[in-house]
Amino acid sequence: MSFERDPLSLDNLIELFREHGGTPELYLYHHYARFTETLKEFCSTWPEGKRRRVLDIGAHWLHQSVLWRQAGFEVTAVDLPGTFEVESVRSIARQLDIPLLKCQSLEHPHELDQVADASIDVVLFTEIIEHITFNPVSFWRQVHRIMSPGGRIVVTTPNYYSWKGRAWNFLRFISGGGGGIGVSNVLGVHTYGHHWREYSKAEVLEYFKMLSPDFVTVKAIYMPSYALSKIWWKAGVQIVMDRLWFARPNIHVEVQLKGKESGIVVEPRW
Repeated sequence: MSFERDPLSLDNLIELFREHGGTPELYLYHHYARFTETLKEFCSTWPEGKRRRVLDIGAHWLHQSVLWRQAGFEVTAVDLPGTFEVESVRSIARQLDIPLLKCQSLEHPHELDQVADASIDVVLFTEIIEHITFNPVSFWRQVHRIMSPGGRIVVTTPNYYSWKGRAWNFLRFISGGGGGIGVSNVLGVHTYGHHWREYSKAEVLEYFKMLSPDFVTVKAIYMPSYALSKIWWKAGVQIVMDRLWFARPNIHVEVQLKGKESGIVVEPRW
């Protein structure tokens, strides 16, 4: 497998998963462009010849993990036990040599003890940070431990100040609604998928600066719409609004671990 190889097409990726019993294709259809654009953006500045050991946190059905594996990375996938008990997931993981690490809770990720110190070069933390409802410091201590010096954390997340984001929802503002999800969603929907807290780019940078002086941001960019609507006028709006780079809907940040002198310095308190 070549590092420079183009990602599998959506049709080919779906067909690959079908050979192993199928996958949630609607989810893959909606997120395929995000997966591929994240991979391409990372590869555009990752030094050729550098080690490619990847930990994909929140790997779900392995859609992203498979694309990175096909691009020549060694990938270990992390997710809830239930996801990794699905036979189709286990089957494709066996074929592509993607170890599955079941993790019951990212708040106390004891399962990451199985990952050796300084054995991971790239941590994928894509579309995860906005879902976290717990204090994540213990989790980041584990990440800091297992990362190799010079390794990177890849964070993607919606831009709170996107042209279509909640920050510009005037009706919600005048009605007294907050910046996160509505109370009806908190109480009335049983899911682990809530967007509890969306970030600005400056806040993502502050997040890792507070965690440790060992973390240095090496890339922080606004990404345009990953995929255009099939409705012509909506696609036109996307194209026009994406020209406002600061109001693009997505944030892509890469944080490098320059060394291990300080460790995680934040101490949570009540």
